Amino acid sequence: QVQLVESGGGSVQAGGSLRLSCAASTYTSTSTCMGWFRQAPGKQREGVAAVFPGAGRTTYTASVKGRFTISQDNAANTLYLQMNSLKPEDTAMYYCAANFGSAGGAYCAPGLRGYWGQGTQVTVSS
Repeated sequence: QVQLVESGGGSVQAGGSLRLSCAASTYTSTSTCMGWFRQAPGKQREGVAAVFPGAGRTTYTASVKGRFTISQDNAANTLYLQMNSLKPEDTAMYYCAANFGSAGGAYCAPGLRGYWGQGTQVTVSS
């Protein structure tokens, strides 16, 4: 069982920045992919960004392109999400996801050997 623990959430004003971290209990170098999702009250969970090390690529949902940056530090077994120019519509619970040995879904949604973190709250005020 892999544990994913997010941190770094908080409350900021519009235009501010936050960096989310997701610490894994295993070697992230063995991951198939890792990603970030978010869920606002009353809305479905949506993919925000993902990294696919084997393919050497990252992907972002359109609304965060140019503002958010996903990165994976295998030496620290940690996934990051740098969020700049935050907007009130970015307010949500943010979740880390990872797959180890399974392909996963869009934005690395957990598959057969996938896991979710418990989430960290991000609140952006106008």
